[in-house]
Amino acid sequence: MAPPPAVAVAPGVFRIPTVGSWAVNSFALVDDDGSVTLVDAGLDRAPARIVAGLAALGKRPADVQRIVLTHAHLDHAGGAQEMAARTGAPVAVHAEDAGFAEAGTSPPNDRSYAIGRIFARLQNGRFPPVPVGEKLVDGQLLDVAGGLRVVATPGHSPGHISLLHEPTRTLITGDAIFNVLGMRYPPRFFCTDFRMTRRTAHVLGELEYDRVGFTHGPDIVDGAREAVRRFLARTVKPHTPE
Repeated sequence: MAPPPAVAVAPGVFRIPTVGSWAVNSFALVDDDGSVTLVDAGLDRAPARIVAGLAALGKRPADVQRIVLTHAHLDHAGGAQEMAARTGAPVAVHAEDAGFAEAGTSPPNDRSYAIGRIFARLQNGRFPPVPVGEKLVDGQLLDVAGGLRVVATPGHSPGHISLLHEPTRTLITGDAIFNVLGMRYPPRFFCTDFRMTRRTAHVLGELEYDRVGFTHGPDIVDGAREAVRRFLARTVKPHTPE
């Protein structure tokens, strides 16, 4: 059975599966005026699925006013160039990942692990480069559907962010946490600094939210914060300042 083109996570917040039912997801946030903010753009073949997801919401590419990337990896930014061209929307990404998005190359892998050094030699991490119209910073409140908070969670990439939609109390984790066969961290060989990924994820346990959307994995809409905090309690070392 084909996956649904779009899944409601919260009022005005929708997950758009771009690979399988939930293997790789983008998100659409619909504002009161009908405009759309797209979060992540999948692989380079994802735009057709994203456009189909928008259509299921009664939206067209022209309704997309902003594209926000949680980070500059090819499974999140690969479709950004085409979606920016189709929509005319500017692309926003954290300042630390902006140069990678514009160059069309993923940040370096964590080479402190042997598997990271091996993976770095095997993959090129390239995707179509995309101009960056806005460089995001931690704590920034975007004027998106009543307020979308930028939450810096670096480590998976230098400028990795999660996003908190404050009106619906919905967290989008990006790749700070996966929900694939249960919650877990991203594979260490995909991270720039895996230890930092584990360390900064504690921030997600301190926020207030009721639902969680994952770029990799299905949503949690009941007891989401408690589930995330249980996961972090099992795995995250206490945070210490750098």
